[in-house]
Amino acid sequence: MKWVTREKAKVDRIACPWLIKKFVDPQAEFLFVPKERVLEIAKAENAIPFDTPGAELTHYKEGGEERVSFDSIIKKYGLTDPALLELAKIVRGADSSIPNPPKESPGLKAAAEGFRKVAKDDFENIKLQFPLYDALYSYCQQIIEQSS
Repeated sequence: MKWVTREKAKVDRIACPWLIKKFVDPQAEFLFVPKERVLEIAKAENAIPFDTPGAELTHYKEGGEERVSFDSIIKKYGLTDPALLELAKIVRGADSSIPNPPKESPGLKAAAEGFRKVAKDDFENIKLQFPLYDALYSYCQQIIEQSS
């Protein structure tokens, strides 16, 4: 399946492709387009839009707190892995203004912005950042194991 979002990705628009590839659609193809064209391209390419206004899989409020597109995908696809839910907190804290974000969130935001600057395009950005999300997911698995 094709998935489409806004170009010049930072946190959520890299975290979401990682999540989609690992837990939803291993064969996913991603398109990064100008923000004003996401929904148009989604229709033309029969692609699923995410992290853009007007898409189902985008930021929303729950219990008065902001949720990010990463959360939307977890909710839509019924993902319940505790380590993944822990990672979602870190992504949310890095990509939105929530009270008391996890201590790891500022580091993720800084890394994402740095990768965006050194990558030649969004596809290279994904390639560079996916190992970071693999490592954060492993870290979250360790947190869950230690709290059990």
